[in-house]
Amino acid sequence: MRIRLRDSLKTPKGYWYEGKLTLHNHFDALAHIGDALNRVPVEFADKDRRRFMASCFWHFLTMHREINFSGCIIHRLLLRKLHHNSPTDEMHFMLGTQSVRFSKVEFYLITGLRFGVVPETTMYAAVENGIHERYSPGAEEVSLEQIKGVVTGTDFGQAYNPVKLCLLYMLNWILMGVDDRFKIPVWQFRLVEDLDAFDTFP
Repeated sequence: MRIRLRDSLKTPKGYWYEGKLTLHNHFDALAHIGDALNRVPVEFADKDRRRFMASCFWHFLTMHREINFSGCIIHRLLLRKLHHNSPTDEMHFMLGTQSVRFSKVEFYLITGLRFGVVPETTMYAAVENGIHERYSPGAEEVSLEQIKGVVTGTDFGQAYNPVKLCLLYMLNWILMGVDDRFKIPVWQFRLVEDLDAFDTFP
């Protein structure tokens, strides 16, 4: 007997509801990254810009900034999420009479972001003389607001400092869209000190 897609819905249609969503869309802040790289001292400028353009986020600087994002469309899509027997890193949705898949493959094709091995982060500590110590000495926690202040208003004096700070800014403020009161975990500071490792982080 053929199983109807609606019978596999995680949220039965009778429980669907209109959602009110808070949207943190900060793609206009991509300009801050370009401005930060332009404030790098001449002796480091070309090197830092080349390194950022070799990073996992470089292509976002070339994207169209005026994005029309609809949280309601995402909400309605999630209401149509299906139970499935496929790999756990896939999501399936009911669109009309069709089941559509969203997996790592589609995520990569849309975002251009890479997938690497998830590092062990429970034992991470700040790197001596790293950006955590240099820009927030003595602070156990650093808020995203503090990182924003550095990225948007600091003159840099060492190669790759702006690259590392811009990567943290890009990850948390632009891609994840977290609140600027968010405390950036130490493992992110530790990871970004190894730029090659950061580039492969999922």
